[in-house]
Amino acid sequence: MEVSARLSHARISARKVRLVADRIRGLPVEDAQNVLKFSNKKAAAIISKVLESATSNAEHNESVDIDDLRVASIYVDEGRTVKRFHARAKGRASQILKRSAHIKIIVAD
Repeated sequence: MEVSARLSHARISARKVRLVADRIRGLPVEDAQNVLKFSNKKAAAIISKVLESATSNAEHNESVDIDDLRVASIYVDEGRTVKRFHARAKGRASQILKRSAHIKIIVAD
């Protein structure tokens, strides 16, 4: 039984999230939560909340035992990029790209 949870438009770049996502792919849920808990990256806190949501969905909606769950797959896609400009010298401007990410976690027993 596969159950998923997703977060859209997380205000962090997909590249930074993928670094953390690669560390928990395929792990049991309890081990994945421990890895995320002791990681000092911003993406770890975001992924931890999505993983907790996926396990709650599995427990309440599908009546699956949490101890048997593992992270079957985790997808991190690029979201919308908000473009801003920063004033520079001599009347010029530099572009600032504020990136976002979509995170989808699938847990299975």
